[in-house]
Amino acid sequence: MTELGIGIGWRPEIAEAVEALPGLDWVEVVAENICADHLPDSLTRLRERGVTVVPHGVSLGLGGADRPDPARLAALGEKAVALGAPLVTEHIAFVRAGGPLTATPLLEAGHLLPVPRTRDALDVLCENVRIAQDALPVPLALENIAALISWPGEEMTEGQFLAELVERTGVRLLIDVANLHTNHVNRGEDPARALAELPVEAIAYVHVAGGVERDGVWHDTHAHPVPRAVLDVLSDLTTRVSPPGVLLERDDDFPPEEELARELEVIRATVGTRAAGAERAVGTAHAHGTRPLIPAPRAASLLIGAGARVSGGPMPGAAPVTEAPAPRDGARQRLAVTQASLLSALVAGTPVPEGFDTRRIGVQSRALAAKRAGVVAKVAPELPEILGRGFRPAFLAYARSRPMTGGYRRDALDFVEHLLLAGRPEDPAARRLLTEWWQDRSGSRPPGRATRLVRAARHALVRR
Repeated sequence: MTELGIGIGWRPEIAEAVEALPGLDWVEVVAENICADHLPDSLTRLRERGVTVVPHGVSLGLGGADRPDPARLAALGEKAVALGAPLVTEHIAFVRAGGPLTATPLLEAGHLLPVPRTRDALDVLCENVRIAQDALPVPLALENIAALISWPGEEMTEGQFLAELVERTGVRLLIDVANLHTNHVNRGEDPARALAELPVEAIAYVHVAGGVERDGVWHDTHAHPVPRAVLDVLSDLTTRVSPPGVLLERDDDFPPEEELARELEVIRATVGTRAAGAERAVGTAHAHGTRPLIPAPRAASLLIGAGARVSGGPMPGAAPVTEAPAPRDGARQRLAVTQASLLSALVAGTPVPEGFDTRRIGVQSRALAAKRAGVVAKVAPELPEILGRGFRPAFLAYARSRPMTGGYRRDALDFVEHLLLAGRPEDPAARRLLTEWWQDRSGSRPPGRATRLVRAARHALVRR
C-alpha cells in the first residue's frame, strides 16, 4: 500500500495556498476538472517538487445499474498516467438512472447518491468494480459516501457491505470519516460499528472534511472547519490501523492559508498520536502470533491475503480473492427500476417511492438543486454576473421542473435557453448579453477571434 502521508484536496481557488503549505505530502484533484494533456501549472509544479497527485473521480457511478462507461474509464486512466498517480479513487454511489434498462429518459443527479445495501446492488457493484479494475492502469480505491436518505429494506450494514465488496473484488477503500459522522447524524448509524466491521487493512487513505447541522440534518458541505466529532471518528480509526494517508477536503468558502495549515496540523497530531499506539498494538499482537484489531466474527472472511488481487492488476504473489458471481438474473433491471424511481422523485417531482422518508426526500431534492446552481455558477461564471441576484432563484425555479440530463455545461446552456424562450430577463441589455453568451457556446462552430473581440467590446459598453 502506497504511503501518502498528510495531504489536501487541490482546488483552483486555493492553488497558491496549497503550494505554500508547509510539510505537504500529497494532493488529490477532482479528475473531471482537469485534462490529461493540459494539466494546471500548479499541479505540474507540485509534481516537480515530488508531491504525489491522486485523481479522484465523481462521475463513473459504479453503484449504478448500468455497466461503467468505457470512455469515462479511459479518461480517468489517462489522467492517472499523466499525473504519475499511484492509484485512482471513485465513490460507491450512483449518479444517473433511467435509459435503456428502464425504457425511460436518462436522468443525471449531478451529485452522489447512496446505493441500497442489498444483494442485488452488491452483485451489480462487484461486477462494475471488476470491469473498472480491468480497464484502469493503476489500482482503484472506493469511497463510502454521505447520505441524507436511507433505502427501505436494506440487508446489510455499511461495514458488512464494504467488507464483502473488498472480499469479492480486492478493491481498496477510501474511508471518509466525515461521511461516517454524517450517516451517524442522518441515519443513526454508529461509526464505531462500521469501523469494526470493515477490513481496515484494505484502506488506501482517509478523507476528513467539515459540515454543518441544520434542523437535525447534517450537511456534508466541505465548506466548514472540521468539527471535533469528525476528528473523534478519525481518532477511533487510527486506534485500529495506521492509515497510509489522510487528506483534508475543502470545496467552498475557502479560508486563509493559515487556517488550512492549522487544520492540517490538527489532523497530523490526531493521526500521529493514535497511529503510534496502533503500531505498538500491531507489534504486540504479532509478537504473540495474533491478528490485531479485527473482530473475531469477521476474521475468517477478511483473510484476503497480503497479496490479494487489487485494482490495476494482481500484486506479486497474489492469493485469489473470492470469485464474484455475475449479477443474478434481473438484478441490474431491478436495481435500475428502483434507482430511476428514486432519482425521478428527487429531480423531476414524481411521487416518492414507497418506504422512503418523504421529508428527507424533500431535503435531498433541494440539496441537489442547490448543488446544480452552485456548480453551474462555477462552470459558467458569466451567468451570475449577467443575472445578478436573480440568477439563483431563476435557476432553482428552472431546476424544479427540468431534470439534469447531461453534464453541467449542458445544464447551463439549457437553463439560458429556457430563460430566453420565456422572454427573460426583462432587462433588454441583460437579455442581449445572455443571448450572445448562448450563441457563443451553442453554435456548431465557435466564434472567431474578431467576433469575440467585437462582442467583448459590446459587453464593456453595456456594463458602462
